Amino acid sequence: MFRSLAYRFSSRCVVCELHAGAPSTSICAPCESDFFPTGVARCERCALRIPEGTLGAPRICGRCLGDAPHFDATTTLGDYVSPVDGMVIALKFTARLDLARFFGRLLVSRFEAMPQSVKDSVVIPVPLAFERVRQRGFNQAHQIARAFATAAGRPLIADRLLRVSHTPPQQSLALKERRRNVRDAFTANGGFSGQHIFVVDDVMTTGSTLNEVARVLKKAGALRVHNLIVARTP
Repeated sequence: MFRSLAYRFSSRCVVCELHAGAPSTSICAPCESDFFPTGVARCERCALRIPEGTLGAPRICGRCLGDAPHFDATTTLGDYVSPVDGMVIALKFTARLDLARFFGRLLVSRFEAMPQSVKDSVVIPVPLAFERVRQRGFNQAHQIARAFATAAGRPLIADRLLRVSHTPPQQSLALKERRRNVRDAFTANGGFSGQHIFVVDDVMTTGSTLNEVARVLKKAGALRVHNLIVARTP
């Protein structure tokens, strides 16, 4: 379904390949509404869906109220369900780098709706271990972050948050094991004193990796950490 945008239907929607995609994002309006909708009720901290009509500001889920993460906010394009999950998998495991550009440009539509105080942030991708980059040939978070930073006009910093240990994939671990797995897996190469940071990744499940990244960045002086992700597991 997700053939390369270099294909002769390059002007078509990246999802359905039936309708014309918008010039800025390469997705048609019906697919964007169906699979990447805005206005969904989500926890402002972790982007987990919460009941429609939840009152109060900020809207925070029970998990974040009970165990507040180190990051301050999360913005997601959608949920990790079909066809979004297939697109993420195609990017990661079949080198569909055109999808990274698509995700980055679509994240800009979320960015444009943010207050100026949030927009004044630098962009940092979640780093992969060297071994995994060598196997895959690229870091999908870096590819998404680069497309986003270019389109949003924000500085991209890709060499000051480092992954210093190669750990087992998070998907195979329980929640407590995930937290232990990424503990001290990252380090800051230099300080981030007073900075606001967008951290970019593809998928957020328990949030353990992003929480550890935010802990390291806050320890290095960051004032605010806002996650930008493609998909949130329901």
